[in-house]
Amino acid sequence: MPLVPALWVAKAGHCSSSGVEDQPGQRGETLSLQKKKKKKNSLAWWYVTVVYQNGLPVISVRLPSRRERCQFTLKPISDSVGVFLRQLQEEDRGIDRVAIYSPDGVRVAASTGIDLLLLDDFKLVINDLTYHVRPPKRVEMGFHRVSQDGLDLLTFAGITGVSHRVRIEISRKAEKRTTLVLWGGLAYMATQFGILARLTWWEYSWDIMEPVTYFITYGSAMAMYAYFVMTRQEYVYPEARDRQYLLFFHKGAKKSRFDLEKYNQLKDAIAQAEMDLKRLRDPLQVHLPLRQIGEKD
Repeated sequence: MPLVPALWVAKAGHCSSSGVEDQPGQRGETLSLQKKKKKKNSLAWWYVTVVYQNGLPVISVRLPSRRERCQFTLKPISDSVGVFLRQLQEEDRGIDRVAIYSPDGVRVAASTGIDLLLLDDFKLVINDLTYHVRPPKRVEMGFHRVSQDGLDLLTFAGITGVSHRVRIEISRKAEKRTTLVLWGGLAYMATQFGILARLTWWEYSWDIMEPVTYFITYGSAMAMYAYFVMTRQEYVYPEARDRQYLLFFHKGAKKSRFDLEKYNQLKDAIAQAEMDLKRLRDPLQVHLPLRQIGEKD
């Protein structure tokens, strides 16, 4: 005998407890009405629902024995129809028969992935009850997600696309000027070496030029110490080069009215969104580490 939803059982009990004897014709009409109600509700549209929470499908099913709803969170790629059916039987020992069918009555194999099952409507048969399940369409979900959550990200991407081109141009000019400064320093040192060599071996002697070279060397040491006092950094060529590049870059950004602070905020927002997308994609990748997901992308 098919299990009837609790709502209709209560109604039937209420009708039978009235204490009024039905006439034969009325009893026949009552039985006919009850059969129609049972047939109408054999496809229970409201007892099984599918929603997405944190990127995972959550199927809510009304268990027949305990007559209460139970949520089953599934992983679209790693879980299959068989896993879902086993979870149902483990949760309610009163389930003797459970299966999933397509809308046209074809049984769905236990090896079918949950992601494929949720692409279309299906029927969940528990004992003698049939539930018609309508999962939310992925296209609709994607549309709402882009229109609500992803709109800001797309706007950020568009803004940073224009800003990125401006930043590249400013960076190119700063790099060029920094390179000229480096080559200018080398030219200055070469010129100084040539002048000192000529004064030492052609114009004067080493006895005269030795104090001069001493003061030049000591002056260079004072310049390096002054650099440390002003910048709180040791005078190391790579760091000095990077500092000079940043000076030229900020000067060019100010000249071009390029908002570096806003640009950095947009880049941070995009980086955070990409990290969140990887975390949301993690269950779909069978819990692969983020590093491996990055390599696969």
